[in-house]
Amino acid sequence: MRPRFARFCLLLTGMAAHGAPLHGQDHTLGSAVAARIAQEPGATVAVFLRDPDAGLVLDREADLRFHAASTMKIAVLIELGRRIDAGEIRWDDSIPVKNTFASIVDGSPYRLDPASDSDSTVYAAIGSSWSIRQLATRMIVRSSNLATNLLVERLDARRITATIRRLGADSMVVLRGVEDGKAYDRGLNNTTTARDLATLLFAIADGRAARPATCGELLAILEAQEFNDGIPAGLPPGTRVAHKTGEITATWHDAALIFPPKGRPFVLVVLTRGIPDRARGVGLHADLARLVWEERSKRN
Repeated sequence: MRPRFARFCLLLTGMAAHGAPLHGQDHTLGSAVAARIAQEPGATVAVFLRDPDAGLVLDREADLRFHAASTMKIAVLIELGRRIDAGEIRWDDSIPVKNTFASIVDGSPYRLDPASDSDSTVYAAIGSSWSIRQLATRMIVRSSNLATNLLVERLDARRITATIRRLGADSMVVLRGVEDGKAYDRGLNNTTTARDLATLLFAIADGRAARPATCGELLAILEAQEFNDGIPAGLPPGTRVAHKTGEITATWHDAALIFPPKGRPFVLVVLTRGIPDRARGVGLHADLARLVWEERSKRN
């Protein structure tokens, strides 16, 4: 059976479903994207674009698996929204803030390194309690690893993965929170593909990831993202973008819902590995977003 995302794309664009030939693939844009990626020797880059109004399609290594890094936080956010809709959790419920977690390998305790986290504010709250909304916001807007682990522990990684499967993300895996060193050493990592991240973003955009009102709240959190030197930097100033970045050694990701001034939002996901320098990694994101915007501007 075709994933829901494939059916959704058929409804929006009349394009072929996942696994079928991509008749709408834009070769002009594809050539420009390939030329820019070629400037990063040794890099592995996946790009997934669906723009229903401009009729743009780009699928480059969209099913190639990558370490998810912090893009897995989109899946955590969606599971949270669904549990709120089910009445199991409320936005104002509190969770005690701590910094001790159990490894998925053997249950042994591990701690997160504040120096490796992009957000220090949650560590300052250790010993007190924060609301679900506060933790979800910091998980996305500052990519807080500590907030993420607190939420994953509450939500259960297995249930998170089960939810994204039901939404059509058929290969993305959420096994654990972050900085579980024993799991990392054994290759037990959260993984994703560009297509799966696009699937989840479209599910939020069209109100399927959770109830429409809840999806609106999830979008607002994603729009408040503070790391905007990737895809948003390649778009005209003021463009509305709901996105999540992810970074780990020589790996730079950005998965975005982009809202043009008129018409429906479109998805652009760029996943990379093998680029040692962060500035070059996020610069590639910005350049690819710029190429996409320039091409769509010719059609509108």
